[in-house]
Amino acid sequence: MELRVFASGSSGNCLLLSSGSTHILIDAGISKRRIEQSLAQSGLSMREIGGVLITHEHSDHISGLKMLTKYYDLPVFAPRTVASRLRGCLPEAEPYLRVIPVNEPFEIGGVSVTAFHTPHDTDESVGYRIEGGGVFALATDMGHVTEEVFDALSGADTVLIESNHDEEMLRYGPYPVYLKRRILSDSGHLSNACCADLARKLALGGTRQIILGHLSRENNSPAIAMSAARESTAGLPVELYCAPVYGCLSLKVGEGCLCSR
Repeated sequence: MELRVFASGSSGNCLLLSSGSTHILIDAGISKRRIEQSLAQSGLSMREIGGVLITHEHSDHISGLKMLTKYYDLPVFAPRTVASRLRGCLPEAEPYLRVIPVNEPFEIGGVSVTAFHTPHDTDESVGYRIEGGGVFALATDMGHVTEEVFDALSGADTVLIESNHDEEMLRYGPYPVYLKRRILSDSGHLSNACCADLARKLALGGTRQIILGHLSRENNSPAIAMSAARESTAGLPVELYCAPVYGCLSLKVGEGCLCSR
């Protein structure tokens, strides 16, 4: 199983997971053109994509979806409430929507996919655990780590988890008070400290690759986020990576880095 992170952050989120001939996108929060270019650099085209899994309807996760469904017959997988929100904001996507269960596995091209809830400030938000030649799990956009989230991530070979902000940078930064409160709430975004604690627990449970994702450009930096995670996982056999806002991070799930640019 191979993972390629095309973008992760408040300006857009999209990644590709490949297992054999099955290729799945998770989120489409960057432009159609950028997705096509990223796929081409990976030797693929949109015609080979088996579908896109949507975590929730915020624009940094779906901004490219309208144009993708306009030009491609692309199944869009989302749990019931997320699908309902997509119908409201992107009625053009209606013919392509496939409602999926939560906490029950289903298959895309022989790959097993399980959605699980993440605590975020929308009516429904999910992460995904995907199994097929390895186990990958993703959980971003969450204000805290619930038991459901931890159980879904545990034992995965490779995980991408949110390391959104440094609390001190956020508290004393330029954001208005209401936005700071939203981000710091239990339905906001995960801090570096909380992410680092989660990373340690996952590494103790056998996870060997941890990717820090959805970093804030204003309230964080890759160096600060990685420092917190490294300190927390010191002495444990785990590889740490930082997902790019631009460029591509490529990993062989559970085995090592293919390339990073």
